[in-house]
Amino acid sequence: MIASDPSHVLALSGFILAEVGKALSYPQMQTLLAITSDEIEDHVAYLRRVSRVVEPSPGIPVVLTDPQDDPIVYTAVTAGADILCARDRSFYMPNVISFCERFGMRVMDEIQLLNRMQS
Repeated sequence: MIASDPSHVLALSGFILAEVGKALSYPQMQTLLAITSDEIEDHVAYLRRVSRVVEPSPGIPVVLTDPQDDPIVYTAVTAGADILCARDRSFYMPNVISFCERFGMRVMDEIQLLNRMQS
C-alpha cells in the first residue's frame, strides 16, 4: 500500500493478520528482527488500520499443494483484488494462476508488484 495513492489498497483478512503475527512470533524471527511481542502486536494492529480487512468465504480448493493457503486466495477474491502478491511457489501453480485469472487477478511477487507500481 502506498499511503499517498488511494488507488492502491492493501486487502487483508483476519486469517492473514493472524498468520503475520504467528510468523513474526517464531523465536528465530524475533531474534533475527530484534522485535518484541509488543512490537509484533503493534505491527499487526498497524496493518489492520492501514488495510481493507475482509472476511473471505470458503470455496472450492484452489491451492492443491497447500490447502492451508486457500484463505489467502479467497481474501483476494473477496476484496476484488487485481493482484495477489505472494512468494510461495504454491501460488504459481497453473491451477492457481488460472483460478485467479477468472477473477481478473494476477499473481506477482513483491518485486514484480513494486515494479508495476513504479511504472
